[in-house]
Amino acid sequence: MRKRFGNCVFDSGTRELLRSDAAVALSPKAFDLLELLLVRAPKAVAKDEIQSFLWPGTFVTEANLTNLVSEIRAAVGDSARRPRFIRTVHRFGYSFQGELEDDRVDDEPTLGKPLYRILLGNRKIPLVDGDNLLGRHPDAEVRVEKSSVSRAHARISIRAGKAFLEDLKSRNGTFLRDRRLTARVELHDGDAIRLGPVRMTFRVFSAPASTEAASTAED
Repeated sequence: MRKRFGNCVFDSGTRELLRSDAAVALSPKAFDLLELLLVRAPKAVAKDEIQSFLWPGTFVTEANLTNLVSEIRAAVGDSARRPRFIRTVHRFGYSFQGELEDDRVDDEPTLGKPLYRILLGNRKIPLVDGDNLLGRHPDAEVRVEKSSVSRAHARISIRAGKAFLEDLKSRNGTFLRDRRLTARVELHDGDAIRLGPVRMTFRVFSAPASTEAASTAED
């Protein structure tokens, strides 16, 4: 997901936040919170839901969440008194209220080159050439914040136009089309993947032919 708001660009694939084209540092939890609010925008997200998402199975004080919101506001140039982006919903939670635009750089494939994605709930997660880690690890390309998912649960490797899935000795197993993996297997568009109980879909998108190429073919 790549979204533009104000002078900021949020990129979930590269895990970057840009402000006036300059990278802005965000802690992993603050980044994940901002992503959740952007995905759910303009709906308000309850504090209990946010805490379960960020700290599954762990009790934390409300101050932890408040500090993350303050960190995000500082990063995007927002104000608690006059919020442009992050709105506090009194006695409930938070919502993103700014005007959002899709940035096509993330969603449009390079002509002739396949674009690989994992669909996980409302998230569309880009996969990169090479190795992509799936799990709870903060640096995982496909990060899944569920206690039933191992930190380094599985790996998708993309090389020479092919994608392969392998389990990394996870506690609850990696499944392809509901069959538990015991060896590295090749992935195909639309394959159903399961990390323990967490389901996701592997997708491959092809670049559309350019208008110029189509015109030349017709001639």
